[in-house]
Amino acid sequence: MGNGDGSIPVMKNEDIIQVYRLQAPVWEFKYGDLLGHFKIMHDAIGFRSSLTGKNYTAEWYELFQLGNCTFPHLRPNMEEPFWCNQGAACFYEGIDDDHWKSNGTLVPVASMSGVMFNSMAKWIKEDNDTGIYYQTWNVRASPEFNSSVWFDSYDCASFVLRTYQKLFELGATFNRKVQTNYTRLLLYSGEPAFLGNGTEIFGQHGNKSLALDIRKFYFLLRPHQSWKELLLSILDIYYKVAVDKNFYFFYNFEYWYLPLKFPYIKVVYDEIPLPS
Repeated sequence: MGNGDGSIPVMKNEDIIQVYRLQAPVWEFKYGDLLGHFKIMHDAIGFRSSLTGKNYTAEWYELFQLGNCTFPHLRPNMEEPFWCNQGAACFYEGIDDDHWKSNGTLVPVASMSGVMFNSMAKWIKEDNDTGIYYQTWNVRASPEFNSSVWFDSYDCASFVLRTYQKLFELGATFNRKVQTNYTRLLLYSGEPAFLGNGTEIFGQHGNKSLALDIRKFYFLLRPHQSWKELLLSILDIYYKVAVDKNFYFFYNFEYWYLPLKFPYIKVVYDEIPLPS
């Protein structure tokens, strides 16, 4: 577990730190390799001190589970949806070899000095204070490689990519022979239309019809449904997405309307090379 004060150990300047790519199926602890077959993966970074032999793990987590970060709760007698979408970096001693190796990846990708590690540790704290919300979706104009990105995801994979880039800027040496792929949950949409923040939509002087429509949309995605309710919700969601081509999107305390385009929703496992 991590230090209670949130600190990251200080390495000696002359230390050589090995950096490891860590990847395993989402919810591997519960479902094993099930989601791995669909390339729905969780990413993290491992470190090993050459001087002490100690291992460490850094990963970025949703604080209230993935479902709660992706969709809100609708509470009785409250108009505005309630979001539990906070995220944060976690740094702790040890690498769970069995977890990463059994159904995933544990492979060295870079090396750096203790000086670089300490600079990275400072940056992680700053990054953690700057980006505090987990964002599951990546919204693009089309599947084309250079298509417009309307909204970018902010998740475990993006944390790893930001950290790799920072390490490269600090002077870490990467082994680009290692192939690195990342899971992205994509929505394809025309240009998004801004709808307003929670107060503007759900407040006393808000847009009642829009508020009701947003609540109806998220009601289909509510947790703890029976199998019958879930089946009916899936059919309704399909109609909303594939027929009506509607999606209400929440980003940085604001709501947006997405006019979805084919193929609407897709899970991809894209290769993003190590920095060089």
